[in-house]
Amino acid sequence: MSQTLNLYLIGPMGAGKSTIGRLLSSELELEFIDSDREIELRCGTNIPWIFDKEGESGFRDREECAIDELTQREGILLATGGGVVMRPANRAHLAARGTVVYLRTSVEQQLARTSRDKNRPLLQTESPKQVLSDLFAIRDPLYQEVADIVIQTDQRNPKNVVNEIIKRLVESNIIDDSDEDTYR
Repeated sequence: MSQTLNLYLIGPMGAGKSTIGRLLSSELELEFIDSDREIELRCGTNIPWIFDKEGESGFRDREECAIDELTQREGILLATGGGVVMRPANRAHLAARGTVVYLRTSVEQQLARTSRDKNRPLLQTESPKQVLSDLFAIRDPLYQEVADIVIQTDQRNPKNVVNEIIKRLVESNIIDDSDEDTYR
């Protein structure tokens, strides 16, 4: 496996980017980075605090800077935040500097996976389903625009999703056939 491979996981909150990212990075021997965690480390605080003090725009500014820096590294698997595609600069960096995998999931699956998570500022509302539906309508076309590979994650075991991603990477000649046997 070439260490110059970069994979970027995009998709809505609750799609499985962090869980699948950790498993896939281990299989492909890539460094795993979660962009939201990286932003928290750089700021010394959590994302809800950033949203509270700086608003979504302030967070997106920080995210854009982090994405630019992180996508310049080599040999990484980057799990991005759900709103990363909202900024054209982020979409450009992701598309130009690696292979983008869109982990697609339904609003219902997102609700099931995020219902108890208080670390998601956009869902701290009376109607999280409506928020998720509205975000999907806006963001799905942007995810589709930047994605090299689209994988549906609803009701799927993370290991099965990882295996499908590896299969699709081989089919797309992003990784070598001989590498695929290593990941089974």
